[in-house]
Amino acid sequence: MATILEQLRGMTTVVADTGDINSIKQFKPTDSTTNPSLIQAAAGMPEYQPIVDGVLQQARKDAGSSASDEEVAALAFKTLAVAFGKKILDIVPGRVSTEVDARLSYDTEKTIAAAHDIIAQYHAAGISNDRVLIKIASTWEGIKAAEVLEKEGIHCNLTLLFGLHQAIACAEAKVTLISPFVGRILDWYKKDTGKDYTGADDPGVQSVTTIFNYYKHFGYKTQVMGASFRNTGEIKELAGSDLLTIAPKLLAELEAEQGTLDKKLDAEKAKTLSIEKIPMDKATFDKMHATDRMAHDKLKEGIEGFSKALEELEKTLAKRLSEISEPAVAK
Repeated sequence: MATILEQLRGMTTVVADTGDINSIKQFKPTDSTTNPSLIQAAAGMPEYQPIVDGVLQQARKDAGSSASDEEVAALAFKTLAVAFGKKILDIVPGRVSTEVDARLSYDTEKTIAAAHDIIAQYHAAGISNDRVLIKIASTWEGIKAAEVLEKEGIHCNLTLLFGLHQAIACAEAKVTLISPFVGRILDWYKKDTGKDYTGADDPGVQSVTTIFNYYKHFGYKTQVMGASFRNTGEIKELAGSDLLTIAPKLLAELEAEQGTLDKKLDAEKAKTLSIEKIPMDKATFDKMHATDRMAHDKLKEGIEGFSKALEELEKTLAKRLSEISEPAVAK
């Protein structure tokens, strides 16, 4: 009998949610996603030190001998995620998602500029737009940046998505893909209510199901990629989603499990549902965001968390730069 993972691959595109290249080689996903926390974790692993050192040495060369370690580290930081992305694209047949600096999440113009920088680095390595997704936080400003980028042929993955209002705005902006955070939604409700949730009662599962049905009912092209899972039960409840991005630990559990996996999300069924269309503009977005405590809290928390991870990454790079520079000083 086929494993649960094998059955899932038959109805959903499976994506690896990791910066760990060895895990990507093991599970052979179609696509791969990374985020600042994952890159920070991978950059600290001994087996990836050559990637980090190579980026730092190139940054030192580009910045010039007069640049401080902090200035070199800041330059290296801008290229490290792409360096991991290029390695990942040597393994996966599809796309890699590379994230814009989370500290730019409320600045449309700077987000666009950062996306242009990322895509230019991929182009310099001979990698085309169709193999890259630019990850941007689902703020109103981020969604507007993605709208501009999509018109330029740069594909976007809108992340830190928790509410229907964010999803609708993304679809109206014609973004390529969204990543609703299933597990983080569950975390919020468990903390807020003191209850536990399983199966179809999971608020994160319900949120993604609502978004998927809304998109398919109204014929939006934007794809839904459930993300941030806490357990395999959430994944099984979303079988049939366009894509699911799954951490290596949960991929291993799905690969080890036997049984029958039912398709829970169905685009054709969604077309038959009675769903009210919600016109979306900034005023509606802001109002819905303000009244959705969970989405408001988790978006803010997510941006702050990713920003902190980036700051830690910059410190890691500066420390490593001083370490690899010491022998040269000794000479």
